[in-house]
Amino acid sequence: MSLVEVDRIHAMHFYRTGHEGFYAAPDEAGELRLLYSDPYETLPGGWEFGRTVDLKKEGLLPPIFPRKIVGIGRNYRAHAEELGNPMPAEPLIFLKAPTSVIGPNATILLPPESQRVEFEGEIAVVMRQRLSRGDAEQARRAILGVTCACDVTARDLQRSDATFARGKSFDTFCPIGPAVRVDADLDDLEVVTRVNDSERQRGHTARMQWGIVDLVVYVSRMMTLEPGDLVLTGTPAGVGALEPGDRIEVEVSGVGTLSNRVESRSAE
Repeated sequence: MSLVEVDRIHAMHFYRTGHEGFYAAPDEAGELRLLYSDPYETLPGGWEFGRTVDLKKEGLLPPIFPRKIVGIGRNYRAHAEELGNPMPAEPLIFLKAPTSVIGPNATILLPPESQRVEFEGEIAVVMRQRLSRGDAEQARRAILGVTCACDVTARDLQRSDATFARGKSFDTFCPIGPAVRVDADLDDLEVVTRVNDSERQRGHTARMQWGIVDLVVYVSRMMTLEPGDLVLTGTPAGVGALEPGDRIEVEVSGVGTLSNRVESRSAE
């Protein structure tokens, strides 16, 4: 059907497609069409549609282009243990460069500056509204939906540096997509990561140290979250190295499957 596996066409999803970056969404019949409505302003029941979209010709882009990406470290106890790290007393926040974003089927490039680049499949939260020092009810209203993400990490640089910024922010280190699901149950989501068709990670929101709404509330105390901002909610156990030629897939409940190839970036 398309250049990317879209597991379940659903009326509560939206994508970005074509060179222009138009929004697209399935209509009630499940046919993918241009979305004339702004999904940040209009709820899915009021969406207006245009022409049908041929993904073989138009392809998919990252579903959003965030102004900032907020990462959460060590939100699954088993992941902290596998890296030999203690669980933090409160959420561990880091920032990832927006220029690291790529979309479905784009290539993750392994930089020559790192000898150990690892995958981290995650549930990513997309903000609909501005939120500053919000409470739980305000945070739920401010969340647009969720998408799949891979928090690609140069692990050797992360360990050698005082901050995570360099190891997390190389170009291509934040694949996201294929869609944003706007009707997700934030308390009942699963993330699965596969490398070359072999399952490597499986996590559920029930196993998070801090739930999605709690994380958004916490982050909003330190920095204002804006529409389109992305919050990465942490990765489950099972992270591992990426090698040239690998194909990595991240699947989140009801969102679809994000697939990316891996290649080496030549030294420049």
